[in-house]
Amino acid sequence: MTIAVTTPTGNVGSHVVRMLCQAGVRPRLLLRNPERLDADVRDQVELAVGDLRDAGYVAESTRGADAVYWVHPDDWSLPDPDAEAERTGEGLAAAMRQNRIARVVFQSSIGAELRHGAGFVDGLARIEQRLDAARDETGTALLHLRCGYFMTNLLHDLDGLRAGRLTTIRPLDEPMPWVDPRDIATVATVRLIAEDWTGRQVQAVHGPADLTWTEVAAMLSTATGVSIEAQRITDDEERAALRDAGMGEVAVEGIVGMGVGTRDGFTPEQPRSALTTTPSSLAGWAMTHLRPAL
Repeated sequence: MTIAVTTPTGNVGSHVVRMLCQAGVRPRLLLRNPERLDADVRDQVELAVGDLRDAGYVAESTRGADAVYWVHPDDWSLPDPDAEAERTGEGLAAAMRQNRIARVVFQSSIGAELRHGAGFVDGLARIEQRLDAARDETGTALLHLRCGYFMTNLLHDLDGLRAGRLTTIRPLDEPMPWVDPRDIATVATVRLIAEDWTGRQVQAVHGPADLTWTEVAAMLSTATGVSIEAQRITDDEERAALRDAGMGEVAVEGIVGMGVGTRDGFTPEQPRSALTTTPSSLAGWAMTHLRPAL
């Protein structure tokens, strides 16, 4: 069985690679920089070096693949990241048509069901649409994973957490799904290996519980030993913080838009259920990954 994995050094892809290797699969890794790959898996994988934005490379590197795990290669420095997402999605769609790939698992996001109005998530929605169109022609088994808020996003504001602040533009008492990327990888790996599913499917990955930001701050305080308080900031304050971090206006608006589009009563299309709930707790993740960083 040949399974192609994109972004194999990312938050989710790195786990997918290890899980496939543990299952006895030698995955084909689509990546730009092999030097970033962990040394202990290099002799267990096949490398296909190139750029996912190159449709010819995508077609060639997925030739003969039974399944593909696709993560869009974000580049928020571009003038129109959503249009770029649509273009890369069409590259995979063309490869589906050309190579008749049996299974495709796409890492999407909660909010993609809105199709527009959710910042950079809108680009993922465009990819879903391109893959859906290709699936209608090819019969590929296609799964869109609508993922919750990554626990690893907390690592982007270590200075704030060290100072005891967990900031958000969302209402502090509004619950939302928090998910460990490793759990996403587990769901993805099972589907990549399994050959007994068909059609177009959408599955949310919601983590173990919907948590308010106040609850998250309390959990992080207990797990790290640092007293952390959740604080709501305005959209403009978030914009200013992102600009201070060196981000351009396109990136600023795309990031703020993700929060704005999925707050104030937004309900994911896929409800929480036994299927969408995954086990890894925020407290356990914070003990392992956040406490050492703080």
